[in-house]
Amino acid sequence: MISLGAGRLRSLAVLGAHCDDIAIGAGGTLLTICSARPGLRVDALVLSGGGSEREDEERAALAAFCPDARLSVTVLKLPDGRFPAHWDDAKSALEELRGRTDPDVLFAPRADDLHQDHRGLVKLVPTAFRDHLVLGYEIVKWDGDLARPNAYQPLTPVLAEQKADLLQEHYGSQRHRPWYDREAFLGLARIRGIECNSRYAEAFHLSKLTLGLEEG
Repeated sequence: MISLGAGRLRSLAVLGAHCDDIAIGAGGTLLTICSARPGLRVDALVLSGGGSEREDEERAALAAFCPDARLSVTVLKLPDGRFPAHWDDAKSALEELRGRTDPDVLFAPRADDLHQDHRGLVKLVPTAFRDHLVLGYEIVKWDGDLARPNAYQPLTPVLAEQKADLLQEHYGSQRHRPWYDREAFLGLARIRGIECNSRYAEAFHLSKLTLGLEEG
């Protein structure tokens, strides 16, 4: 079902290579969707950080970004920066997730992300989720790999500020990084908002979408 209709969302799947990827790339969109649809099912899979402080941060953050959702979070222990050498483990995790959920929309890193872990994860997505709408989120970083998106979710100023606040509140282990601050997150959201005629927005990349224009 490579399609999307505003009224039909029942479940989402969200994938991250690292704890905080999902919140940075799609946190505002998750807040928007989950706030509008109490009881929505959200299955989250993160490939690294399991058993550490980062897993605790991730579980608390995703609970905040998915209010009133039926949230399931799995955080694995694959080594950060070495996912290409752990292809089998990552693929098994995606297949296990696919075995227990059939999401209406799946969020994952975008296909041309320059981080090897992000790129390795998204290459596995079509091997497990072959007939699903996949929205590739973007993460600002020093690589300078931001590209031209082709899908946008407008964010109200309240939600954009809430996203920035939650990122600062829940991921204390990342606050020392020079790119991890409110100015960066709100700045990118403002640029993406300009591009879709909104104050703020999150942007996504998709490769295939089936139109359902005959539906009433």
